[in-house]
Amino acid sequence: MKSVLVSMVAAAGLMVAGSAMAADMPDLAKKNNCTACHAIDKKVVGPAWMDVAKKYKGAKEFEYNGKQYPLEEGLVMKISKGGSGHWGSMPMPANDPSGAKKADITELAKFVLGLAK
Repeated sequence: MKSVLVSMVAAAGLMVAGSAMAADMPDLAKKNNCTACHAIDKKVVGPAWMDVAKKYKGAKEFEYNGKQYPLEEGLVMKISKGGSGHWGSMPMPANDPSGAKKADITELAKFVLGLAK
């Protein structure tokens, strides 16, 4: 009986943690419509941000259009200008080709990379 109760409490804790994680999407992500294709903890159209964080944990560089960049700079380029090939055939659309939202995109890239703790 005790083990059943412990299991139920653990399951409830995981459900609450999952709900909290889904609710923790930054306001910048909502403002810039990232939530149309991404969630923190599950694949939507694009990869889950937790999966992105895990993939690049410990990485120092990011390849964009055949050229190596420091990780954060490369991710900001990918988010800004779009591209494909890192997560399958679905391309990421350009989100800021003019560079006007670079500060927002940099903050979001840092947030995503920070999920890999």
